[in-house]
Amino acid sequence: MPEVSRETTERLAAFEALVRKWNPAVNLVSRASLADLRQRHIEDSVQLLGFSGLTAGHWVDLGTGGGFPGLVIAILAMDLPNLRVTCIESDNRKAAFLATVVRELGLPATILAERIEAAPPQQGDVVSARALAPLGELLPLALRHLQPGGMAIFPKGARYATEVAAAREAWRFDLTEAPSRTDLDARLLKLEGLTRA
Repeated sequence: MPEVSRETTERLAAFEALVRKWNPAVNLVSRASLADLRQRHIEDSVQLLGFSGLTAGHWVDLGTGGGFPGLVIAILAMDLPNLRVTCIESDNRKAAFLATVVRELGLPATILAERIEAAPPQQGDVVSARALAPLGELLPLALRHLQPGGMAIFPKGARYATEVAAAREAWRFDLTEAPSRTDLDARLLKLEGLTRA
């Protein structure tokens, strides 16, 4: 994990404890990945902020689920006072969990308990989504919530190249990719200049 303040480390630990507490009732992450929560979910989310290069503005996370990456970005944003986060999550139980974390940890985040395609356009500088849908399905959702000049950040697994090729049939975008620090087969994708082909 990159260098973060002691307070941020403590907030990440508090968030991890809340995920573990709520998971049996709400199924925030799979039981199999709960044992490796720090690496599989938290550190995997932490790397997205550095990859984005964003230090101020509005980060919009689609389908936040158990808080990944949206609430992890919000925790990191406590050290970046001009960065705010909006998490969109349609599952009311997961949205209630997200709202609880925001309240208990005092995070600079807003929770929208709505479907992504029905939520008001958010004008994000960054739109992210993790383990939500194939790239081709993500792009219309991302475009709805991006402001002009914004970027989309998607961590993708071993089949990322196939998803990119399929998406390019209907979309134009500039792509920057980087290896994931938590999964040797995965890639971080940054899409800019997103338009329909």
